Amino acid sequence: MGAGGFIGSHLVKRLKAEGYFVRGVDLKYPEYSPTHADEFIIGDLRDTKVCDLVIDPSFTEIYQLAADMGGAGYLFTGENDAHVMHNSAMINLNVADIATKKKTGRIFYSSSACMYPAYNQQDPDNPMCTEASAYPADPDSEYGWEKLFSERLYLSYFRNFGLQVRIARFHNVYGPEGAWQGGKEKAPAAICRKVAQAKNGGSIDIWGDGTQTRSFLYVDDCVEGVFRLMQSEHTGPFNIGSEEMVSINRFAEMIIGISGKQLSVNHIDGPIGVKGRNSDNTLVTAAIGWQPEITLYEGIKRTYEWIELQNRL
Repeated sequence: MGAGGFIGSHLVKRLKAEGYFVRGVDLKYPEYSPTHADEFIIGDLRDTKVCDLVIDPSFTEIYQLAADMGGAGYLFTGENDAHVMHNSAMINLNVADIATKKKTGRIFYSSSACMYPAYNQQDPDNPMCTEASAYPADPDSEYGWEKLFSERLYLSYFRNFGLQVRIARFHNVYGPEGAWQGGKEKAPAAICRKVAQAKNGGSIDIWGDGTQTRSFLYVDDCVEGVFRLMQSEHTGPFNIGSEEMVSINRFAEMIIGISGKQLSVNHIDGPIGVKGRNSDNTLVTAAIGWQPEITLYEGIKRTYEWIELQNRL
């Protein structure tokens, strides 16, 4: 579910490589490459009838990645809050209930680091994102609140009805074949696009003063973490992210360096979210032995080269 999206389409490729028969479901096909799914159903998972059609008890695993989401420009302006809350909650309410009634196999739910309290992420040098820090709850966006609600939804169905769930909190996943323009792209793709489109000797705009920090997880590492968690006996929630934290200024410098251009940076007003965010992988490493393998430099180099090519096409 969400097989037409960025992470979902990469996950389909991995599952096919593992020998699975895969049914993909989404509002649209993947945008940048043909789907690898054995069958692909175009459908709106907010519709109970669609969920009832696509959820089949003969499937041993369900991966629920469908959501109304985007980058900071989409999530933090407040203009899309009602859509984000309603659309994603409706999907998860349908999926949890129908999967339970049909007694399906395991179900993976993709949560987000956006559900962590904003008050623990005000120091860009020392953000706290341990799994135990989730409460008292204070996400920085309605997107984060919906993710927290849906975590609790799936865990409630686990406790009350035995639904076998696996939950991961993704931290800023990036890579090729993701949104890179149009308003829903995240920071890695947005900065790569700006650099690719800038003329040598020119400049790019960055929201905020650039001192805000983040960690970014390459999509292949994310998919590996999801696959391992689904095969394990651990419910979670677990962080799936990188611990390689970087300031946005340093991140922009890295991408400019990869491009080979000479560019300056203009800091402008814009939504930036929390001041600092970094994954803490202590629990997930202990539980399933997972750690990212792709460095930020290598991952963003691959991503920049792909976006630079898209920009030329």
